[in-house]
Parts: sequence; C-alpha cells; structure tokens
Amino acid sequence: MRLLLIGAPGSGKGTQAERLAGRYGIAHISSGDLLRRHVRDQTSLGRRVKSYVANGDLVPDSLVMDILRKPVVAAAAGYVLDGFPRTVEQAEAAYAVVQPLGAEVQAAIHLEVPREELVRRLLARGRGSDDTRAVIEHRLQVYMEKTVPLLGYYAGREWMFTVDGTQSIDAVHQDIVGRIQRLAALRSWT
Repeated sequence: MRLLLIGAPGSGKGTQAERLAGRYGIAHISSGDLLRRHVRDQTSLGRRVKSYVANGDLVPDSLVMDILRKPVVAAAAGYVLDGFPRTVEQAEAAYAVVQPLGAEVQAAIHLEVPREELVRRLLARGRGSDDTRAVIEHRLQVYMEKTVPLLGYYAGREWMFTVDGTQSIDAVHQDIVGRIQRLAALRSWT
C-alpha cells in the first residue's frame, strides 16, 4: 500500500501518517523529519536547507529529491508519504523515479482544515523558531500557492479523497481507514 497525505502545516499529517504506517505495517516517510534531522546533524545538506526551514520556505526541489529518493525507493513495497511532494514539480520528479519500479502512489489523502484552526494548532504546538505567527502565516501562504495545486495533479492521476481534519484524531483515522478499505476493494490492493 502506497499512500500520500496532503495537508497544510498543522493539519495532522504526521499524526495520521504514523497511525497509518503502524496499522498497515508500511514505512512512514516524513520530509520534515528528514530535513530536520539533516539540519540537527549539521550535514552538508542540512546546512544548505537550514535557512529555508527556519523561514518557512519550501526547500528547493533538487535538495528535497536528494534527501527523499533513497527512502522512497527503499520503501517501494509500502509507504505513507508525509509532507512530500509539496509541489507539482516534486510530484512529477518523484513519479519519474518510482513509476519504473511500479511503486507510484496508490491513494492521495487530503486533510482539510480551515486556516484559523491551522494557526491555532501551530501556535499551540510551538516547537521552535519556525512556529512564530509570522512564519506560520508565511508557511500557510506558501502551502496555498505551491502545494494546493497538487490536489488537481493527484485527482487526475491517483485516487484522491478529502477528509475533514477538524474531527478528533480517532475520527480522522477511522474516516481515512474506511475510505482506504473501500478503495482497496475496488482496486484489488492492500
């Protein structure tokens, strides 16, 4: 099973990705976690992406692909992508890598949460310098401009569905699982 979660920062992608990975025994691949690990470990790649992450900007596609290519290919049998791809260009580049392996995304799940709720959640979580109101607002604007076009891209390529991300964590999870089960039955995959 190969899944993709699309949602704004604060929509619950990470929480749901962890739950789905555990439920289905597939890899959870989080672009944010991988980027933060490179920054924390001060790798050459981490030093190159640090300012992008701190400012709430998207890391350039070539750097993101360098970080994610190996984990995605290694998990070709089953994965849930969390925070990648973030642009149509990244989606096209990722598809070119995984399509020959037969490891393309099978379902895209959009977690929809109103902007005011996203800001509230992100301010409440306040992990660090990238969770100030100004950076949060900037990240949400970048999401609207760069990531929202993915919805059309995946709607035309894979099965995509939208889930109300304002429900409880358990309700969101059950909504996603129910839809995946129906989709898996229609498409004969698990």
